[in-house]
Amino acid sequence: MPIANITRTMRRILHTHARIADDAKEAIQECISEFISFITAEANGWCHNDYRRTVTPEGVLASMASLGFNDYLEPLI
Repeated sequence: MPIANITRTMRRILHTHARIADDAKEAIQECISEFISFITAEANGWCHNDYRRTVTPEGVLASMASLGFNDYLEPLI
C-alpha cells in the first residue's frame, strides 16, 4: 500500500497538528503488507483445496473467517 494512502488514513485519526514520523509510516506499511500476505496465503489454500487457480472475494472472506477476523466481514460484504 502506498505511503500516501497510509498517511492520509493516519491523519484522519490523529489531531490536526500531529506529526507522523517516517518510521511510523513504514512500520504501518509493513504491518499492512504482512496482513495482506497472511490473508492471501490462507485464501490461496482454500483455492488449492477446491482445485481452483483464482482467488475470489468469497475465498478471501472465508479465509478471514477461518483466521478469526469475523469483525471485518460485515463491512467488507
